[in-house]
Amino acid sequence: QVQLVESGGGLVQPGGSLRLSCAASGRIFSIYDMGWYRQAPGKQRELVAANTRGGITNYADSVKGRFTISRDNAKNTVSLQMNSLKPEDTAVYYCYADIRSFQSTTSRYWGQGTQVTVSS
Repeated sequence: QVQLVESGGGLVQPGGSLRLSCAASGRIFSIYDMGWYRQAPGKQRELVAANTRGGITNYADSVKGRFTISRDNAKNTVSLQMNSLKPEDTAVYYCYADIRSFQSTTSRYWGQGTQVTVSS
């Protein structure tokens, strides 16, 4: 079994910062893409940031210049540093990882979600 566990959400004032972390564990042969989605109430889930195993990153236009994604391949972790947070960043954030198991199948796994609330 594979598990993704997130940490780091919470309440922050506008202009503040938060760091989200996600750790993958279990029977992992290799991890390809890792990243973060978010879903605000009444809205569709949207991609926030992605990071390929080779280190190529991709960001939603709404977070460029404010969020930074990073990963540690040795530890199977991905993090999202969020600066200059805005109320519109309020959402549940989900990490994901495309993982190849020892049975040679590749599937997308999801974290449990962590709430980020930006409010004064």
